[in-house]
Amino acid sequence: MFPIRDDNPHFMTPYATIAIIALNVAAWVLLQGFGTEPALSASVCRLGLIPGELLQTVQPGTRLPMGPNMFCEIGGESTWYTVLTSMFMHGGWFHIIGNMWFLWIFGNNVEDSMGHVRFVVFYLLCGFAAAAAQVLADPASPVPMVGASGAIGGVMGAYILLYPRVHVHMLVFLGFLVTTVAVPAFLMLGYWLLIQLISGFASIGAEGGGVAFWAHVGGFVAGAVLVGLFKDPQLVARHPYHGWQSRSPTRSWRRIDRW
Repeated sequence: MFPIRDDNPHFMTPYATIAIIALNVAAWVLLQGFGTEPALSASVCRLGLIPGELLQTVQPGTRLPMGPNMFCEIGGESTWYTVLTSMFMHGGWFHIIGNMWFLWIFGNNVEDSMGHVRFVVFYLLCGFAAAAAQVLADPASPVPMVGASGAIGGVMGAYILLYPRVHVHMLVFLGFLVTTVAVPAFLMLGYWLLIQLISGFASIGAEGGGVAFWAHVGGFVAGAVLVGLFKDPQLVARHPYHGWQSRSPTRSWRRIDRW
């Protein structure tokens, strides 16, 4: 299932969301060379968050294969800055497109509930919490972690508490059948969190690269906790579909189209 839109209006221009998307795209173009080598591997190695390097739990000089004749070498110096830079790096086209799409769908309404500056601070804190969760899950990992999905998980954690009954239109693939359904946000986002938890527990003890499931969980939980501090009650109150008492204009589970 893939979200294509929600039934939630926003009242202010989401300048912060647009700026964050623009920074991610700029990093993809200028630092990662549109995902081409050697720029992609070099940027992931240099600006990605490597838990073992950050905590100095991996022997300096350890070399991690990144591709044909390409290695990422663990250094001995502090890499604290990668906690921030890793949030703007991505591993491929589908990675960045998917992340930016999720950020646009859910970010504009969360920003609408906080204001521009608060949203930026909230987003970064969720990203830091996501990084901390992944580092704690595997502190000796030599694998670089990149992507905005941890911070975006925080945005989704805030959304599920702010607008739980707003309907999200999902693109669903059922073999040769492609259809769309509208489901309440608490079901769609709750299902997403459940998948991250199941996948996170299944990945315990696994070696090599993969998806940073615990970063997703950490970001989501951080967003759900921090939204109470960052939301502006006056901005939230003007939304017609906020909270559990509101009603979304779309009937639950209504099939909208099929082709």
